[in-house]
Amino acid sequence: MRAIEHFEYTVSWARAHERHLSAISLAGGFAFDSYAFGRIDRPMTQAVFIIYLILAGAAIAVLHALESRPDNDKPSDRTRTVLVFVAQFALGCLLSGFCVFYIRSASIGASWPFLLCMAGIFIGNEYLRRYHARLVFSALLFFFSLYSYAILLVPVVLARIGTVPFLMSGVIAVAVFFFYMQTLAVLGHDRYRVARMQIAAGMIAITGLVNAFYFVKIFPPLPLVLSDAGVYHSIQRAGRDYQVTAEDEPPRWRALFGTFPVEHIQQNDKLYLYSAIFAPYRLTTSIEHRWEWRDPRNGSWTPQQTVRFTIHGGREDGFRAYSSKTAPRPGQWRVNIATTDGHAIGRVRFSVETQAVPPAVSIKILK
Repeated sequence: MRAIEHFEYTVSWARAHERHLSAISLAGGFAFDSYAFGRIDRPMTQAVFIIYLILAGAAIAVLHALESRPDNDKPSDRTRTVLVFVAQFALGCLLSGFCVFYIRSASIGASWPFLLCMAGIFIGNEYLRRYHARLVFSALLFFFSLYSYAILLVPVVLARIGTVPFLMSGVIAVAVFFFYMQTLAVLGHDRYRVARMQIAAGMIAITGLVNAFYFVKIFPPLPLVLSDAGVYHSIQRAGRDYQVTAEDEPPRWRALFGTFPVEHIQQNDKLYLYSAIFAPYRLTTSIEHRWEWRDPRNGSWTPQQTVRFTIHGGREDGFRAYSSKTAPRPGQWRVNIATTDGHAIGRVRFSVETQAVPPAVSIKILK
């Protein structure tokens, strides 16, 4: 009896402090996932995502079945609260995990609209608990989670990225969701019939929006991740590592305010752009370094050269490669690191100044 009273007190207390608990769980859950989630190609990572999907789908289905009963046999407030909490918890964990991997894979400058939408959905899941009892809201959140997971999973399974794996992800997500909705129809046909048109419209809207983000190239090139990148004055192999020479750089946080490193060169010197890109095991794809110079007359970025190379997945710290530019002209530069179809992985910005004497550099070892 005491256990039941304690449980009811806990539920009441959680309802009264829902906003504070949601904020704490939002920050804490995201921080934990950022630390705990490792490589996307690890079986344990995939198992965690699948368990959360099953848990969310089961909670939504059970709640739907109970809510479809006659009025005199509806679930109690306690049962409804527990099922809503389970669904919200599982979907929150899924969305937090997706945010972690999508942010790792994204170039913020190119992918911020999609990341903003992802963050908005993640935060909305935390604060809109009362809407989880509504079939349309919970079903569409489940579809978005299913779609997001398929986009992560298919390139890992096929060991390739690009338009075909992306479109296959959408087909798989829609097919699985269709059969899931048929299950809901069996569990509670009348309630499902009322909501099905709204769910179908929402599914089409989500699918269209995700595809729009992809084809205008603001969708991150999952599951590639830029592990390291930098501009150097020289680079050479040193056993399994790379030995480079570099000038002192400003702190990373200063780049947020437009303060980028200045590279001092003599006439006909070279600069090197180094990148390490993580890709899942077995995945092989082509990557480009696109060197661009900012024309001071009109502020436009002018392509100077594009270097393409092939990366191979599996290395923990990423596949390493570099390109070089001989005698870069003074001014502002950037090197866009991207897939060959234009999806941005990362960007390195710097300025170039010429001088008569060699610049002061230090030696670094890149593992």
